[in-house]
Amino acid sequence: MTMLLGMSGSLRAASFNRKLVAEAARVFAADSFVMADLDLPLYNGDVEAAGIPAPVLALADQLRAANAVVISTPEYNKALSGVLKNALDWLSRVKPGAVWRDKPVAIMSATGGRAGGERAQSSLRLCLVPFRPVLLPGPELLVARAEGEFDAEGRLSATYLPVLEELMADLVAHPDPERWGEVAVSLMPWQPVIDGDVIPERPIDLIVAGAGAEIDVMVGTNVD
Repeated sequence: MTMLLGMSGSLRAASFNRKLVAEAARVFAADSFVMADLDLPLYNGDVEAAGIPAPVLALADQLRAANAVVISTPEYNKALSGVLKNALDWLSRVKPGAVWRDKPVAIMSATGGRAGGERAQSSLRLCLVPFRPVLLPGPELLVARAEGEFDAEGRLSATYLPVLEELMADLVAHPDPERWGEVAVSLMPWQPVIDGDVIPERPIDLIVAGAGAEIDVMVGTNVD
């Protein structure tokens, strides 16, 4: 059973980002789909000290159970929405942690402007880095002037649908960490740079557990 979790960075009921996540779920065709509720209280250390709110704990449980995640964000003042950032802040406080670790994640955006949320996606990627999910590098889905890109039934226009289909195909094809095991990276030690001397060429062993493969990668000789 495959479960897809969707997150919209906009709380508006008729949000274009909510529609985009729903379209992603339709194309992904998981056995089950859950739209996360990000209408959470603002993060407050005093609230946390009294107990993490139940909606935050429920969101963390949904994230743990998900096989993959789709996030769509609007662009507010050249960055991701406060709603989405607040959810990430809360999720960083739940115990046990690592709810995002190795989770396949696809991000997208829909905006009223001509850039389609490029800066919002860039800031979202930056905010997700500490959680260590597996972020798909692309293709970038940037729905610009979104008010004209969905029909009355909420279906995405032919302009952007092929990009969404490619992105979801990559997400479907991505291995589930629970099935393919942990990735372990070990670096062979080398002598540090002293007085400007260059680092000698030494191999880096990249070992993928369960894959039965070991790859030697040669590092460059200069540090700049």
